[in-house]
Amino acid sequence: MRETLAGLILAAFPFIVSTFAQERPPEPDGYRIEDYRAPVPASLAGARVLTTAEAEAIWRAKAGVFIDVLPRAPKPPNLPEGTIWRDKPRLNIPGSVWLPDTGYGKLAAVTEDYLRRGLVRATAGNNATVVVVYCLADCWMSWNAAKRILGYGYSNVAWYPDGTDGWERAGLALAESQPEPRTGEKTASPR
Repeated sequence: MRETLAGLILAAFPFIVSTFAQERPPEPDGYRIEDYRAPVPASLAGARVLTTAEAEAIWRAKAGVFIDVLPRAPKPPNLPEGTIWRDKPRLNIPGSVWLPDTGYGKLAAVTEDYLRRGLVRATAGNNATVVVVYCLADCWMSWNAAKRILGYGYSNVAWYPDGTDGWERAGLALAESQPEPRTGEKTASPR
């Protein structure tokens, strides 16, 4: 009876089949360079993929560093003279290092240097430190960044694909964060 019912439902709603088939795309060979807010693969070769419970266990045990790669909204270029610009606050996993804009598929040399230097600071130069990379759910930024970090020789990379969305859904605390300063910045300041 169940097989017949399932068959009827799938026959009546073929879009359900195609939607579920597209939910988890295969890993690409390179980086994702467009449509960053889309379903992500279920895996990342060389990295451990974490559930929220696994990410929380690492966080509670202080057994790794958490790297948030959510982009930072740029200051609008045509603000009228005298307009005060305030960045949108970023709530992330408490204690995380926020390295915005480092999850794009193509990085400028200065942004790649920013990522490398941020990782060295966060891990105290230990490439074997557990590095948990995240962003938002269904966001390729964290997948790209984790793949890139693996390429830098970090041996214990963990990708948390549900990011702050999954963390919040689980009822876990988020904290307001400021991005790590870029070269030449003394403190993280609004752009």
